[in-house]
Amino acid sequence: MARSINNMITYFATRQFKYQRYHSLLRRSDLNDHTLIFDLEGALLKSSSVFPFFMLVAFEAGGLLRAIVLLLVYPFVCLVGDETGLKIMVMICFFGIKEESFRVGRTVLPKFLLEDVGSEMYEVVKRGGKKVGLSKLPRVMVGSFLKEYLEIDFVVGRELKVFNGFYVGLMEERKTMHANLELVPDGKRNYSHIIGISGFRQDLDDDYFSLCKEVYMVAEAEKKNWKILARDKYPKPLIFHDGRLALKPTPLMTLAMLMWLPCGFILALIRITTAFSLPYNISTPLLEFTGLHLTTSRPKEDKLLLKGRLYACNHRTLLDPLYVSFTLSRDLVAVTYSLSRMSEIISPIKTVRLTRNRGQDAKTIKRLLKHGDLVVCPEGTTCREPYLLRFSPLFSELCVEIIPVAIDCHVTMFHGTTAGGLKCLDPFFFLMNPTPSYSVQLLEKVSPSITASNVINDDYARFEVANHVQTHIGKALGFECTQLNRKDKYLILAGNEGIVSTTKSGRSI
Repeated sequence: MARSINNMITYFATRQFKYQRYHSLLRRSDLNDHTLIFDLEGALLKSSSVFPFFMLVAFEAGGLLRAIVLLLVYPFVCLVGDETGLKIMVMICFFGIKEESFRVGRTVLPKFLLEDVGSEMYEVVKRGGKKVGLSKLPRVMVGSFLKEYLEIDFVVGRELKVFNGFYVGLMEERKTMHANLELVPDGKRNYSHIIGISGFRQDLDDDYFSLCKEVYMVAEAEKKNWKILARDKYPKPLIFHDGRLALKPTPLMTLAMLMWLPCGFILALIRITTAFSLPYNISTPLLEFTGLHLTTSRPKEDKLLLKGRLYACNHRTLLDPLYVSFTLSRDLVAVTYSLSRMSEIISPIKTVRLTRNRGQDAKTIKRLLKHGDLVVCPEGTTCREPYLLRFSPLFSELCVEIIPVAIDCHVTMFHGTTAGGLKCLDPFFFLMNPTPSYSVQLLEKVSPSITASNVINDDYARFEVANHVQTHIGKALGFECTQLNRKDKYLILAGNEGIVSTTKSGRSI
C-alpha cells in the first residue's frame, strides 16, 4: 500500500499537480472561492464497492432473474479489473431496460447512497464555490442523488447508449466525460482555480484532474474512520423513496436474501392463512411465534364506550388497519382510498373503498359509523421515513370522538409498500420478512367540537382538527409533520398523481 501511495505521489508530481492529503482541506477557509472536483466513489462514499448499487438496479428495474445473474457473475467481475468489470455489470443491469421508465436512479439509489456518504468529506465538499461530482458509474445512476440531495452543481458520469428507446448495456467512451469536464470552468462566478479530491484508484486518469492546480488524495484506511452523514445533516430531507429491498444488497446479503425467498413466500402464506382463519385470541400468539412482533400501548378505557368511534392512524403499510384490530382484539371496518383486489380478498377485516368524491365519501363514512367503529389513514398514502404527510380533514367532521393511533413498523429485508410496483404484492413482501415488527399506540381521544371551539370559520375548524391529530401522532412517534400529500409522493416516485383506475372502463378515482 505504501509503495502504491508513493507511486501515485510521484505520478502527480510529474503532472505538476500540487499533491496533499485531504486533511489539510479541513483547515482551509477559502474553499468558497474555488471549484471542487471530487471523485464520488473514491473520495465521498465510505464503501469502495459499487456492487450494491448495481444490484439495486438489477433487482428493482430488471427483476429477480437479472439479480441472480449479476450475483453469479460477480466473482468473475472481481477478477477482470475495474473497467472491464464495470462494463460487465452495466451490460447485465441495463440491457433491454426502457430509458423512459427507468426511475431507480431517482427513487431507490439516493437512500442507499446517502447512507454511504462520509460526513467528514461532505463537510469539505459543501463549502466549495462550485461543486462538481465525478463518477465512473453511469450518470443515470448518480445524477439525481448528487444534484437533488447533495446540491452538487455539475455531474460528470458515463453516458449509456440507447437504441430505439432502450438501453443496450454499453457506455460511452471516457472521452465524453473529458469533454464534459471542459465545461466546468464556465459559470457566473470567477474562481481562482480548481481543486481536485480523489481516492487512490489504480485506474485514475490524469485527464479528469488536468484542470486542477491542487489534488488532494483520500486513502481507504482513512475512509474507514469516517462517520456516516447524519440524517439531520442532509441538505434535502429524504422523505420519499421506493423499491422493495430494505437491506443494502452486498454480495453476502444478496445471497442470503435469494436463499430466503422460497422460505419467506411459504412463511407469508402461513401467516396470511393464520390471520384469516383464526380468531384474534388464537391467531395473535401464533403470529408472534412465526416472527411477527407487535408492541401495543393504550390509555385506560373509558367506562362508557360510544358506538361510532373513528380511529385515525398514520399510514406505514396496507396492514395498518389489521394491526389496529389486533390491538383492540375486535373487528373494525377499514376505509381506504385505493386497494388492490388481491389485498381486499386476503384481508381478515372488512374494507370499504372511498371514491375521492368528498360528498359521497362523507355519506359512506357516516353510514358506516352508525353500525360500528372505523379505522382510517388520513394521509392517504404510506410513508416509510419518520415523517407524517398532511392529514385529510374529511375524517375530522364526521364523528363525535376520534382516537389517534400512532403506528410504526420495521422490516429487515423487504419493504411492504411501493409506488411504482405491483400493489397487490405489498402484503406478501411485508410478511416475507423474517421478523417484521409493528408498534401501535392508542392515544388519548380527541373531540372535534372541543378542539375547534376557538375557530370561527367551519372550513378552518376541520383543518385545525386534522392538524391537531397529525401533531399528536407526530409527537408520540417522534416524527416530523409535513404539508406534503399523496400527489407529491407519486409525482416524485412514479411520475403520476397516484390515481388508480379501478373500473373496467378505466375511469380513475
